[in-house]
Amino acid sequence: MITPDRIVTTTCPYCGVGCNLELHVKDDHIFKVTSPFDSPVNHGNLCVKGRFGYDYVYHPKRVTTPLIRKTSQKVGKRTQAFDLSEWREVTWDEALDYVADRLVEIYKRDGSDAMAVYACAKATNEDNYLLQKMYRAIFRTNNVDHCTRLCHAGSVVALQQATGSSAMSNTASQVLQNDVFIVTGSNTSENHPIIALQMKEAVRKHGARMIVIDPRRIELVDFAEMWLPLKPGTNVPVFSAMAHVIVRENLVNWEFVKSRTEGSAEFIESLEKFTPEYAAEISGVPADDIRKAARMYATANKAAIYWGMGISQLSHGTASALALINLAFLTGHIGRDGTGLNPLRGQNNVQGASDMGCMPFHYPGYMRVDNEANAAKWEKTWNVPMGGLSRKLGLTTTEILSHAHEGGIRALYIMGENPMMSEPNLNETRKHMEQLEFLVAQDIFLTESAAYADVFLPATPFAEKDGTFSNTDRRVQRVRAAHPPRGQARVDWQIICDLALRLELRLGLDSAKWDYSGPEQILREMADVNPDYTGVTYDRIDKTGLIYPVPDLTHPGTPTLFTESFPRGLGKFHPLDYVPVMEAADDEYPFILTTGRVLEHWHGGSMTRNSSLDEAFPEARVEIHPADADIHGIRNGDPVKVQSRRGEVVLRATVTEKTTVGVVFIPFHFVEAAANLLTNDALDPQAKIPEFKACAVQVFPARESDLPNPENMVQRGRY
Repeated sequence: MITPDRIVTTTCPYCGVGCNLELHVKDDHIFKVTSPFDSPVNHGNLCVKGRFGYDYVYHPKRVTTPLIRKTSQKVGKRTQAFDLSEWREVTWDEALDYVADRLVEIYKRDGSDAMAVYACAKATNEDNYLLQKMYRAIFRTNNVDHCTRLCHAGSVVALQQATGSSAMSNTASQVLQNDVFIVTGSNTSENHPIIALQMKEAVRKHGARMIVIDPRRIELVDFAEMWLPLKPGTNVPVFSAMAHVIVRENLVNWEFVKSRTEGSAEFIESLEKFTPEYAAEISGVPADDIRKAARMYATANKAAIYWGMGISQLSHGTASALALINLAFLTGHIGRDGTGLNPLRGQNNVQGASDMGCMPFHYPGYMRVDNEANAAKWEKTWNVPMGGLSRKLGLTTTEILSHAHEGGIRALYIMGENPMMSEPNLNETRKHMEQLEFLVAQDIFLTESAAYADVFLPATPFAEKDGTFSNTDRRVQRVRAAHPPRGQARVDWQIICDLALRLELRLGLDSAKWDYSGPEQILREMADVNPDYTGVTYDRIDKTGLIYPVPDLTHPGTPTLFTESFPRGLGKFHPLDYVPVMEAADDEYPFILTTGRVLEHWHGGSMTRNSSLDEAFPEARVEIHPADADIHGIRNGDPVKVQSRRGEVVLRATVTEKTTVGVVFIPFHFVEAAANLLTNDALDPQAKIPEFKACAVQVFPARESDLPNPENMVQRGRY
């Protein structure tokens, strides 16, 4: 048995649950991961990623030396991303001087609108705060965004419109207090496994009644009292029909509606057409099941809704989330323990990166950039002359790339994101990436997106840095380094500060305060202006974290929001219309493709596919219903070609009743069969989120020789 030199407590780098980890370290190498049983988040439980998915830290493909491309190739000729012969190793001074020179050159020539940055939901709050500060305070641009645009932007916009907030109203563990709860658009067992354990416990031990509303027969269906298998993209009719039943049968909490909301009369009038029969015709869910689900939810003492990207990743994702919010307002199932509106955040720090202002419309604390008072606060904090910060709303991630052309975005800085796996319609994304004049990749691996970089800056993973993550519960927790960085890799916040000083020197700017003693000082700078974090200090979150808002240094945190009022005052009902998905199935493309995750992998795969977890789930699969497989002559394990109007992939079929007739599912982790080669880049007009969850495809039998062989690929990520 190995005896550790030390055991370091930290926070898991994967999903938004934010499980507490104990890293067992020997000779500066993690050899085991456990979890404390007194953890308020996960109570000693870990999923396979949290327990075994740490070894990517030591993968031989990890890059730990700064790199610059050897040749100044023409845009569009960047190839061989994983062939290190195209790069030359350089010192940090040479790399950062080169980045500063090129960024300043482009900024002086083309101005603020030519500059853009992608922050990172895997990085710490402190890293993200400084990155958006650098671009706003130095380059005077709000072209700042991160992957929230690709996961829960629809939820964020809807919650802002209806409540004035943008996070979970309660905590995941409060599911144990629910009488009834709805899980919709979330394969919780695979995406948020520890929360799924709590959901099962709520049913088994506490008698809660679960309603699953999802196109796929996810594992939680086995524990649910009801499963409503709606067609992808028909959320609004189903939820609005439930609201119709609640009004029609006078199950409304009128006291709550009258005292805590506005717009109810117009909303109720809009429900007239959303009968259960109307919704059944569109969604495929029987009308009587819609009625039963509505009654269960409305008549519960404590009911809650938990949702994932099956709600938000649609061209009407904002409307889908608003439909859920309307249900909570009608019934008063919000503002109390054991109730609430709870979007389950996908990445470990996507909530925190949003809190830190890594969005084109908001400073830290969701302060609008076009508000004079907000801008003045940050100008003072960042030592920017009055009126110096831009009041112009920035571009979102999808807009940044679509504006990569002459006269548009010329320089892009990417910290930890991988748009060449995460963006929709990747063939189009590739064209946009090729149009960039200058690209910086700050990461731990040469990802598919680093194929297009001019400079690579080696950063550190979670196990080599200190800071904080904010989980899906709004709990701010410590991240601690288990050992020093490998090679010449540096923590993200130090890279940013070193670069920012070089930029200011070249531009003749007064210092915006980049001489931090450590990440705690960075957090305090942000918290002094952002009231949600005012009472958060490293000492106070040392063991269990704090759930914001924490308005002062003695406040215990706020697990349940909206107990007395909403940030916008009254909660606002929103009348809705049914808008079909942008691309329906037809004779040429008869299936609807939906995408998502599997338990063993995570997002673009840059971490788990460089881990031993890749052995547990080594190849992409497309799930197809037995009835559809039989018609097309497809057997389990057969190679098949899946084709959309934008691209095609070849992968093996899994014939399963986990999906429904007419719907196929592909996980988005596998570059050899990248699901996002197929997906539609149609956007929600409000949240600017793509429609990942529904596009039309065809499925054909293929040959064994057509399957990609990742071992023989010259490079990953070339399409």
